[in-house]
Amino acid sequence: MVTRFLHAVGLRDWQMHGAGLSSIGLCIVLWIRAKTLDQEERGNAERRALFIGLWPPMFWLIGDALQRDE
Repeated sequence: MVTRFLHAVGLRDWQMHGAGLSSIGLCIVLWIRAKTLDQEERGNAERRALFIGLWPPMFWLIGDALQRDE
């Protein structure tokens, strides 16, 4: 039901897989950037990178579900 809605909206499996790969890259960039900050801001920046690091499996599974429905 949800995948049919996403497909009707225009999302395709390759877009969701690309979003997963992009979020991995964004996580790495934010993690490297966190190492350049001072100690007071570093904790928040690392938590932000870890939070974004949780997104790839979600995007990948949504992409797989869309691929199955196609």
